[in-house]
Amino acid sequence: MPDRERAAGTVGERRLPPVDIKRAKEEIRDTIEAYLLKDEYGEYVIPPVRQRPVLLMGPPGVGKTQIMEQIAQECRIGLVSYTITHHTRQSAVGLPFIKEKEYGGQTYSVTEYTMSEIIASVYEKMEQTGIREGILFIDEINCVSETMAPMMLQFLQCKTFGNQKVPEGWIIVAAGNPPEYNKSVRDFDVVTLDRVKRLDVEADYGVWKEYAYRKGIHSAILSYLDIRRENFYRIETTVDGKLFVTARGWEDLSELLYVYEKLGKEADAQVTGQYLQYPRVARDFANFLELYHKYHRDYQIEEVLKGNVTPQAISKLHFAGFDEKVSVTGLLLSRLGEEFRAAYWKDKLVTELYARLKGIQREISGGESVRKAVEETCALIEEQYRKEKQSELLTKGGERIFRELLSWFQKRRQEEDFEKIREDFAGETDARQALLDGAGEMLEYAFDFLEAAFGKGQELVLFVTELTAGFYSSWYIRENGCDRYYQYNKGLLFAERQQEISGHIEEARDMMAGADRK
Repeated sequence: MPDRERAAGTVGERRLPPVDIKRAKEEIRDTIEAYLLKDEYGEYVIPPVRQRPVLLMGPPGVGKTQIMEQIAQECRIGLVSYTITHHTRQSAVGLPFIKEKEYGGQTYSVTEYTMSEIIASVYEKMEQTGIREGILFIDEINCVSETMAPMMLQFLQCKTFGNQKVPEGWIIVAAGNPPEYNKSVRDFDVVTLDRVKRLDVEADYGVWKEYAYRKGIHSAILSYLDIRRENFYRIETTVDGKLFVTARGWEDLSELLYVYEKLGKEADAQVTGQYLQYPRVARDFANFLELYHKYHRDYQIEEVLKGNVTPQAISKLHFAGFDEKVSVTGLLLSRLGEEFRAAYWKDKLVTELYARLKGIQREISGGESVRKAVEETCALIEEQYRKEKQSELLTKGGERIFRELLSWFQKRRQEEDFEKIREDFAGETDARQALLDGAGEMLEYAFDFLEAAFGKGQELVLFVTELTAGFYSSWYIRENGCDRYYQYNKGLLFAERQQEISGHIEEARDMMAGADRK
């Protein structure tokens, strides 16, 4: 093919479309598992020289750093994280020093470098945790100064800072922002890009919402974004500068809203604007938040979930506007979510307690005293907690379980009667069952209220869809069942299937019409 034709053949070519952060996480985790796979001789199947660094490109605040933490915890490997723009050339590469060396019988002064702070941190992590493999995550890699740029290219191409290499078993993941988000961005040349695995990522509310449910993001935020999805992630350049709202901003605002509620304070537009730096969105959300709290008072959500519903509340919701219906449904889901979450963690605690008590029982059967067996269990839990905490592999939930487990056994250190400990454990199982029963009862009352207001309309589909998407609600239903959920979910799946079939029929009709025209 002539060069001109070959060049013309590339016209219209586009980079592969970006993926959402959930898919990016899966891709990076798969890459790490592939890079760390060893053969029967203990050697990496993909040799380190062929283990391309992952280059994750995406807008700021989309969750790039968070997925690194999650991947490290799930793969049980170490994580060393740096934002490279915070470093000078000396801290990243090391300081030069003069060393005498002999070549061909003559002595020469040679410049060498001290160890890079970043490389040293990897070795320190291995020493502290005993974990020999991990992720070296470098953020904002394409926003470095002019003096640092060559070092970053060398790092991606050769996996070295100065004259020190990244240890084997440590996978490089670098992240950067596209130029439209940062005027300091530097383009990578083809030589560098040909040595990395590039992955472009974009913000996606549907994917973030899955994370938000498990994280416990404030229900007012989720209800608002269900109505105003276009305001989930926005960046705009104006004469007054950058206006933006990001996933990070919503998550941080959620933390503040919870604390403000405990303090009896209100978050107005001035407050929301400190996190949502897009004035129109900040004002819109502040107005919604005011209405959201009003709906909580007007509909008396706590009373609804106790089965105390007035005809006025049912009539009011039936004739309410779309935004109000979504908000009230969100309030119900939020309160139910608190119960499902409490039941989930109590179930985890009881399961762990049972396993530890079985171990104590074995020790006692072997002649150990109850007090000593409990002391040894406390020591074992403390040691496991210390190691997990030091290795930074604990999630917040896992840390919570360790603390509650340790506290439970520490309160029984002086106990000499195992039957008394067994009775205390029975009390915990009763408390778990009470939480499960209470959550189930509240769920039934929620269905009662929504059915009375909407009949079997689409609003019930929204409620069931959200129950399915929520981590704690889906866990509860999976473990304990709910006939009315199954009833509506079956109808929802049937409707989706009908829609899918209708879509296929329309496609077939279009194809046939096209064939007739030909």
